[in-house]
Amino acid sequence: MRATGLLILLVLTSAYTYAQDTLKVNRWTLQECIDHAMDHNLNIRRSLLDLQAQEVETSQSKLARYPDLNGNASYGYSWGRSIDPTTNLFVENQRIASGNAGLSSSIILFNGFRLQNNVKQNQYSLSAAEENLQTSKNDMVLGLSSYYINVLFTRELLENARKQLNSTNQQVERTEKQVRAGALPKSNLLDLMAQKATNELNVVNAENDYTSAKIQLKQLLQLPPEEQIDIVVPEIDTASIQPVMDATPIQIYEAALNGWPTVRSAEFNERSSEYAVKASRGNLYPTLSLTGGLTTRYSDVSDQPRFVPDGGDPIILEPNPIIGYVDGTNTPVISDQPLTQTSGTYYDGYPFGDQIDDNLSKYVNLSLNIPIFNGFSARASIQRAEISRSRAEINSKDAKYQLWQNIEQAYIDVVAAAKSYKVSQVQVEARTESFRVLKQRYDNGAANFTDYKVGENDLFQAKSDLLRAKYDYVFKLKVLDFYQGKKIEF
Repeated sequence: MRATGLLILLVLTSAYTYAQDTLKVNRWTLQECIDHAMDHNLNIRRSLLDLQAQEVETSQSKLARYPDLNGNASYGYSWGRSIDPTTNLFVENQRIASGNAGLSSSIILFNGFRLQNNVKQNQYSLSAAEENLQTSKNDMVLGLSSYYINVLFTRELLENARKQLNSTNQQVERTEKQVRAGALPKSNLLDLMAQKATNELNVVNAENDYTSAKIQLKQLLQLPPEEQIDIVVPEIDTASIQPVMDATPIQIYEAALNGWPTVRSAEFNERSSEYAVKASRGNLYPTLSLTGGLTTRYSDVSDQPRFVPDGGDPIILEPNPIIGYVDGTNTPVISDQPLTQTSGTYYDGYPFGDQIDDNLSKYVNLSLNIPIFNGFSARASIQRAEISRSRAEINSKDAKYQLWQNIEQAYIDVVAAAKSYKVSQVQVEARTESFRVLKQRYDNGAANFTDYKVGENDLFQAKSDLLRAKYDYVFKLKVLDFYQGKKIEF
């Protein structure tokens, strides 16, 4: 029995340890969240792929300025009356095995500077893609900071609701004693029990909001569903909250204008569109190309015995050969020219390697292509490019205007949030003192429960408003600092 009990205890202990490890909560700082999101955020990964695609496009446009090199080869059979590709003579009723191979290269010498302008166009598009990637990172940082601060806000709301519930519990305990002693009617206790239920509901709602905020943060971090998450609560200096800023909106705008990625991306796209127009105008100019190559061929019809002269002196077979006889006699006619044979070598066949070497040919061509009429496609291409350039100019102006709008609004929001915080702070102080006095009167029976309930709820609402104003100010100040190139951190 003792061994069985020890075994059960061991199993229960192991199960408890496993459950503790499974439910282990990881606490994240804001910087850890940002670092993790930089590697896992889907929008950033999409922008990175767009950047890589543009890098390929830019590299290809640069390489297009260099000569190309292409090879070709073929081997096949033909029957019947065919042409021997090595001699271009007809061959009757014979199967021919033939092949050919070649290399060719070409380079564009001039095409209205289209290639050069394409390179510059893609280089500016590449710079725009780099800025788009930074824009995705900025959007992620701002969005993540908003979610992180929302977790902080809901956490403090939960703590505030729990404090209110704890205060009500203490009041319930005190009232129970007074009711039992006959100092207060039972209705006071029942009213407090109803208030306690309301406070418990507030705690439940606050817990749900807190849990929901953490889930939203976890989803933004692309964490697995089973992972539990919480955040490290930073120290926030509320004493520095002031409705007066060190810089004006126009100063912040001028500081952000040259470095803000959305504006820079729009400017790079505008420059890219300018070179796109220049490149499209190149279609109106002639194209001068240089082409060269070499080819060779083989045919099994030519693979026969053959004599190949070597270019040497003729071989004398007979110095004074007899070329005939006098009619009706045996008197020979002797030539004064010797009988000779061409100097060379006889071969049994014409093998593949020899045919390839002997049939090798080379060529160089200089070609000029002059566009005369092409259905106005070149003109239409220029018009489309000019429209895109006008659109890019509008987008560039709009990006600057949107930046100014965002900064001006952020500045106004920070000042308003600071004022709201100061007002809420005064309100909490007043509500706290008012409720302290009201609670003393209620404990002494000089105030009714309705007044007590209203006072407590007013204090709770004032504290909630103060928390909301504090985190609203913190986030909006971080946004404004971010526009000035400052890192978001606590």
